[in-house]
Amino acid sequence: MPRLGIAFDRLGSLVAALALFAAFVLPFVTYRANRIVSGEPRLLLHALPTTMIVIVLAAVIGAAWVAVLIRRPSVRLIAAAVGLVVVAPAVGLSAGFVTPAGNSFARVSPASGFWLLVLAFGLLAADSLTRLRFGPWARLAALAVAAGAIALLLLSGAWHDLSLLKEYATRTDSFWREARHHVLLSLGSVLAAVIIGLPLGILCHRVRVVRVPMLQVLNILQTIPSIALFGMLMVPLGYLAANVPLAAAIGIRGIGTAPAFLALVLYALLPIVANTVVGLDQVPASVVDAARGMGMSRRQRLFQVKFPLALPVILTGIRIVLVQNLGLATVAALIGGGGLGTFVFQGIGQTAMDLVLLGAIPTVGLSFAAAVILDAIIELAGRAHS
Repeated sequence: MPRLGIAFDRLGSLVAALALFAAFVLPFVTYRANRIVSGEPRLLLHALPTTMIVIVLAAVIGAAWVAVLIRRPSVRLIAAAVGLVVVAPAVGLSAGFVTPAGNSFARVSPASGFWLLVLAFGLLAADSLTRLRFGPWARLAALAVAAGAIALLLLSGAWHDLSLLKEYATRTDSFWREARHHVLLSLGSVLAAVIIGLPLGILCHRVRVVRVPMLQVLNILQTIPSIALFGMLMVPLGYLAANVPLAAAIGIRGIGTAPAFLALVLYALLPIVANTVVGLDQVPASVVDAARGMGMSRRQRLFQVKFPLALPVILTGIRIVLVQNLGLATVAALIGGGGLGTFVFQGIGQTAMDLVLLGAIPTVGLSFAAAVILDAIIELAGRAHS
């Protein structure tokens, strides 16, 4: 039935299987008598009032049916959005439903069933957006709508009884302090890598004999595990702080932000340098010859012709680096670098998974938002110079 867009969809069948398995087999929430004891899994059928169970199951089954049989992207996107709008508040309602009245010690956390439902609806929404072929501005608008919906959910108090929000309530000040530090550490290291990497990339493009050894050294740095690199930098920076008063005065220490920042800069150099070289090399020779024929100097050809045409490729390298550093900055907490990783490792040490999620979920959200924003910027830059 092509007019209605009805046809069997393979990806949709996988999404439907995930959603139905999550709704009927996996636990929807986990109930714990206190913060650190083992939890009791509760299925969706036992975690909500009857009316809400009917609404959630109707949304899940309806979305599964659409995913399998309807190929029209707009209908699939609506089904995914409805599923998310129903399931997200439902897990907050579940926390109040399964917790005994007057019990302030109990903790309720979203379980694997909830997260798998979110994943299934997210896959359906992502597939729909891909098929709709949204432009960069439309993708940015979709990101803004998603961010607004999450903010509305959190501000509405629907998740107030969840253990994740209780962990946040006791650490509000420290959470925002570490979140700011995480963002500044990630963005600052990327900015420093761009300032260093772009000239190195231009040098490798112009002086071919430098290219191979430079990229080999950066490749070696990239292969060193993050924990090992953080540890290797602690010794020289600690020695520098102990023997150079100026270094200690400006905050350089063997542990803390300094080794974390330097390690992130070193990790970021390879994608930026390599993409700068590739972007400049792929500029058509005919364009360069035309610029030379117009009387442009070598410097003018580089900055007025080659660099603008290479910009989308260079921005792709910066995108890779930013997403990478937002994740690696989490590991920096192991050496006192701060950031959202502080909550991740505190949670692991205390066997408190909700504290782990308090650090992990914002990190994933920041990485996803950074990827969407930079993808849009790259596409807009490509259109501007096409």
